[in-house]
Amino acid sequence: MEVQQHRVVVTGIGVISALGEDLPTFWSNLTAGKSGIRPITRFDATDYTSRIAGEVVDFDPNRYMDPKLARKTARFTQMAVAASNMALQDAGLKIGENADPLRTGVFVGSGVGGIEVIEEQIITMHTRGPKRISPFFVPMMIANMGAGVVGIETGAKGPNLATVSACASGAHALGEAMNLLRCGRAEVMLSGGAEAAVSPSGIGGFCALRALSQRNDEPERASRPFDKDRDGFVMGEGAAMLVLETLEHALARGARIYAEFAGFGATCDAYHMTAPSDDGEGAARSMQIAMEDAGLGLDQIDYINAHGTATPLNDRCETAAIKRVFGDLAYKVAISSTKSMTGHLLGAAGAMEMAASVLAIHNGLVPPTINLETPDPDCDLDYVPNKARSMKVRAILNNALGFGGHNATLCATEFTA
Repeated sequence: MEVQQHRVVVTGIGVISALGEDLPTFWSNLTAGKSGIRPITRFDATDYTSRIAGEVVDFDPNRYMDPKLARKTARFTQMAVAASNMALQDAGLKIGENADPLRTGVFVGSGVGGIEVIEEQIITMHTRGPKRISPFFVPMMIANMGAGVVGIETGAKGPNLATVSACASGAHALGEAMNLLRCGRAEVMLSGGAEAAVSPSGIGGFCALRALSQRNDEPERASRPFDKDRDGFVMGEGAAMLVLETLEHALARGARIYAEFAGFGATCDAYHMTAPSDDGEGAARSMQIAMEDAGLGLDQIDYINAHGTATPLNDRCETAAIKRVFGDLAYKVAISSTKSMTGHLLGAAGAMEMAASVLAIHNGLVPPTINLETPDPDCDLDYVPNKARSMKVRAILNNALGFGGHNATLCATEFTA
């Protein structure tokens, strides 16, 4: 017996980012080509080779949750709750009123969880002894707590899960949330990613990998995806949460629909812990699977929000992957990396970039890749350089590629009844 597969739509978006703590500000700055990269203020970065990041400078969790709970939660969890509340408000959704709590779930991805909590408590253990470790150490630092606390704060009692797949975490969370809706396990899913790794060990670890840009004297020009003079990514932080609903549920309550969530692909390079395969084979398969899942042809994709980290390897290999999939059509697809403005949010990147991609469909406006000044011969596609582009966007792909060889691609389309 064939099981009905429900259509899934996006009805709400909430973001906390270096470009703004509300959706209109985020979108305005993103499409204006504004950089959110600045010198690090959260700790003294004097001795680090990279001293810049996409910080959320004025974030105050007490605006979004009870101060007592805020003191017991890590920064990534606080941001997940904030973005979730915004997404629900944007969707006009109140769990318990126009959404059944038992049929509303949560799926949140995070790459490193409460990394700053781990740092603080290890220092406490070594300087003050094990008896001074906080009783909230474990529940604060574990990466599933973003999903858990969002469920507690919103009253969503349906499926509640977390994904940890490095920089693909948020995209994986969204893709699997879509699948839960498709098969009828839920009617509403609150899904996305949250990350807060602008910390001494977070920055220090990536400095040790030589993965971060050292353009410290020009923060706003440091993140340069696909540019010949790129020298690494810039760390970002924040959260993006999307309200996903079955089409039936959204129509029944008269919801505003941003776009249809149409496809999801996930693969593994099975190649290297930190490097993508040279030919982009794994990322290419992920894109192909997402399009097949959505029932779309190559000529129907108008925009790709690339993983586009601005590391020498990623940009070249992702470009190769796009060419591998699209052939000559690769040169006709608009591609951009919004990491050039937000920084790289690690486990939250795919979710933040899905928010941007859905808004591109809804508004007919593609955000640019800023700081693209010197063409790289190996990166010769249309990366929407430096200025947003007004255009009809029928369908998008959103790539998220993570350490360990994780690849995730999300596909969304313009909604038609």
